[in-house]
Formats: sequence, structure tokens, C-alpha cells
Amino acid sequence: MSKSAFSVRVFSIYMIVFGSGLIVAPNLILSIFAVAETHEVWIRIVGLLMLIVGYLDFMASRSELLLFFRWTVAARLAVPVFLIAFVVLGFAPPVLILFGAIDAAGAMWTAVCLREDLVVQLER
Repeated sequence: MSKSAFSVRVFSIYMIVFGSGLIVAPNLILSIFAVAETHEVWIRIVGLLMLIVGYLDFMASRSELLLFFRWTVAARLAVPVFLIAFVVLGFAPPVLILFGAIDAAGAMWTAVCLREDLVVQLER
């Protein structure tokens, strides 16, 4: 498994675990981050979307889909931008910035790994 595939695999596990938690026990997850309890379906829909993205990331990592990995870098770097905007506009609590930081860190890790994998390929 390439370094970039491994980085995407790790991120996929985070997405699958967190998404599953939001589907099964959303208020438990929310309470950990001091976010108000909710009975709206939207939090479970967010969990479902995280689960689906996690599945796609997992399958892409199994298949070494380098182009997909590049796409995830750009997409994951957009997450903190939007989450910070939501917080600044008063739409969301500041704790959401933590999740943006996780996405950004994962994206940067994958970007570095993609470069390292390219060097390895060029040396062959």
C-alpha cells in the first residue's frame, strides 16, 4: 500500500467511525463536544454522508486511486474554510473548527504522501 493510500485509509476509518456514531448515537457524540442535544434527523444525515465518504475513501485506498486521492486533498482543504465561515457568521459553534482542522491535517498528510509516492515512482 502506498503512503498516500495509507493516509486516505486512515481518514476513511475516522469518517466511518464518526459517521456511524452520528447515525447510532448522535447526542452522545454531540455531548462529547459540548454541542446541544438534537432530535432533528439532519445530524443522522450528516453521519450517513460521512459513512458514505468513508466507504468511498476506503475503497479508493484499496485500489490505489491516486487521482481520487488528489481530489480528496482539495475537497478536504475546503472543509475548514466553510466551517470557519459558519462559525464567524454565527451559524455553528466554534468547536466545529476542530473538525475542519482534522480535515486540513488529513489533506496535508495525503498531499505530502502523494509527493513522496511520486518520487518513489520516478526513481523506479
